[in-house]
Amino acid sequence: MSENNDKSSDQKPKVTGNTKDVSEEDLSSIDPSEKWLIRDCDVYKDEYDECTSFRGRFHQYFIYGDTLDCNQWKKDYTNCCKWVDNNDVKAGKAVIQSETTRRLERLRPHYQNNVWKKRESPPADWDKPLPEWLQKRDENSYLALKAKEMKEGKEEKTSSCCIM
Repeated sequence: MSENNDKSSDQKPKVTGNTKDVSEEDLSSIDPSEKWLIRDCDVYKDEYDECTSFRGRFHQYFIYGDTLDCNQWKKDYTNCCKWVDNNDVKAGKAVIQSETTRRLERLRPHYQNNVWKKRESPPADWDKPLPEWLQKRDENSYLALKAKEMKEGKEEKTSSCCIM
C-alpha cells in the first residue's frame, strides 16, 4: 500500500512558486490531435463579454426568447489561463471537453439531417464547361475582360498596396 502512495505522489506535478514543473508524461496525456481545440484565451474572454453584454442579451432574448447561460465561457477562460500559465493538464482537458461538446452541439443539425443525401465524392462532371447561354451572358463582364487581358499578356503594370 505504501508503494502505491509513493508512485501516486511521484506522478503529481510539483508546485514551485507560480509555475509548475510538469513532467513530459503529464503534457503528453493530452492527445496532440486535440490541442488545436484550445483557442487563444482572449477568445473565451471576448465570447463571455459578448454573451453578457446588453447587445448579446437582447439578441439572445430575440432569438431564443430567453437569455443563455454564459458561465461556460467564463469557466473556459479560467481553465485556458490555467493551461497556458501553469500547464495545468486537468484544465486543458476541461477546455478540450468543453470545445468538443460545443462543436457537437453546433453540428447536431448537420448530423441529424435526413433530407439531403451526403455525397462520397464530387460529381464526375463537376468541371465541365459552362452552358453556352451562361458563357455568352458573361463574355463582356469585367472579370472576363480582365481574364482575357491576362491570357494575352496585356495586364497593366500598376502598383498596389496590400496591408495585412
